[in-house]
Amino acid sequence: MSLLSDNMRYLRARMGLSQQAVADQLVITRGRYAKYEDGMSEPPIELLVKISRYFHVSIDLLVSVDIRRVPIRELQQLPDNRILLPVAVDAEGKNKIEIIPHKAQMGYLAGYSDPEYIESLQHISLPFLSHAKYRAFPATGDSMPPHSEGSFIIGKYVECREDLKEGRTYVFITRNEGISYKRLGKKKRYSLLLYSDNPFYAPYEVDLADLLEVWEFACSIATTEPEPDDLRPQTIREMFTDLRREIMHLKYG
Repeated sequence: MSLLSDNMRYLRARMGLSQQAVADQLVITRGRYAKYEDGMSEPPIELLVKISRYFHVSIDLLVSVDIRRVPIRELQQLPDNRILLPVAVDAEGKNKIEIIPHKAQMGYLAGYSDPEYIESLQHISLPFLSHAKYRAFPATGDSMPPHSEGSFIIGKYVECREDLKEGRTYVFITRNEGISYKRLGKKKRYSLLLYSDNPFYAPYEVDLADLLEVWEFACSIATTEPEPDDLRPQTIREMFTDLRREIMHLKYG
């Protein structure tokens, strides 16, 4: 047995996943993965990198620290626990803005840390954006007007969670929710309170331990021509929400 095998077993159990589920994400057989957890074999460096990125714990910590003795939330926020962000560049060495397709959002959860996956994505260039790392994410639903279904949110990569600002909007990449574009309501010690600009949707919390990436809103791209604002479903819901508030005020006010 080794620290690596113990840590892999602990992280998998904490996430409530089977060996087969993790093996599928790493694109290996369950038997091969089981040998790593049992300490019967050591993964090659290429696979160790994938394991590190999947569990969101640096290789150094995986192989040298018994993470069962350290609160996982605090561990994942250590300055030394850095997972490198794959970056695609063009022939001139400039960053490309990768586009995450609408029909392949779940694929991003499996490939967000895989350089080959990132390189395979289509990309665009927006010269008016400042020097930083950007990525384009699909907007879904009607929770964040005026960004409608089919639009893309261009996000600027946030390296340090301390840089998150309450009241600003971000694309949050989490294990459970996938890709979500929301407004940050409140930063807590172990979680973030997120809410939609559409009051029809209730706020919810995201555990920091489940947070994979955060991208700050930089700009958006609409792919459909806007229609006149004539009682769209969004507007109707807002009318009913306001009406409900007025009734509650008359009843209890």
